[in-house]
Amino acid sequence: MLQGKTILITGALGMLGRSAVPMFLKQGANVIGCDIVPLDNAPAIQAVAEEYGDNRFLFIQGDASDEEQVKSLIDTIDGKFGRLDGGYFNAYTNVWKPLLDLSLEEWERTLKGTMTTAFLCCKYAVPLMIRSGGGSIVNTSSVLGHIPKSGCLGYGAGKAGLNQLTRVIAKDYAKFGIRANALLPGDFKSPEKLAMMSEKSIELIRQETLLGRSGSTDEINQVAAFLLSDASSYVTGSLYTVDGGFRV
Repeated sequence: MLQGKTILITGALGMLGRSAVPMFLKQGANVIGCDIVPLDNAPAIQAVAEEYGDNRFLFIQGDASDEEQVKSLIDTIDGKFGRLDGGYFNAYTNVWKPLLDLSLEEWERTLKGTMTTAFLCCKYAVPLMIRSGGGSIVNTSSVLGHIPKSGCLGYGAGKAGLNQLTRVIAKDYAKFGIRANALLPGDFKSPEKLAMMSEKSIELIRQETLLGRSGSTDEINQVAAFLLSDASSYVTGSLYTVDGGFRV
C-alpha cells in the first residue's frame, strides 16, 4: 500500500509507533522514526532497524515540540531521501487530572504535547511535501477530542484543537496537493494505557463499545496506512474514528 513512499512517524517508539514502523516498512515505505526516547529503549525497533538498514529506516532521537529539532529533522530527511510523502504524527503528552487539580504548567505541557508537536511537524514537513509533488498528513487525535471524559481536561482540549488544526491545514493546502486527516482511536491494547487507566475503567469502555473489545494497534495503524496511501487520494479534511463503535 505504501510502496516507494517516504513516511515520517513521530512518537515512533510509543503505543502506535512501535507497530506502525514495521508495518509501513513491510508495505514498502521508507520510514523515518522520531521519538524523544532513545532507540535502545525499544529492542523490537532496534531489530527492525538492523533488518532493513539505514537506506529504508532511519531513527532520529528528538523532541517534536522543539522547533529547532523539528527543522533539523526535516532537513535530515531532505538530505537523506530528498522527498517526503507522508507524516504520521503521534507524539503526545497526557496529564489526566480534573480542572482544580491541574496546574498551569501541566495544562501548557499537555497542549504543547498534543497540538504544538503537530503544528511544528506540519509547518516544516509541508514545504518538503509540496516540493515532492504533494503528500498526506495523518495527525493522531482521539475520540476524547469529541467525547468529554471526567478528568481528561487538557488532553481532551488538546485533541479537539488538533482536529481543527488538521482541517484548516487541509483547507489551506489542498491546492498544493496536500491532504490532511485526523485519526481518532478509541480504546486499544497497550501497556501505556494500562499504566494510565485502571482495568476497571478500561472494562467500562469496552462495555460501551459496540464490538465489545479493545482494538489493536495494528487495527489503528491500518487506517493510518490507508490515509497515507494513494488509495485515499480523495480523502482530506476528515476525522477518521477508529473506535469499534464507542461513539455510536
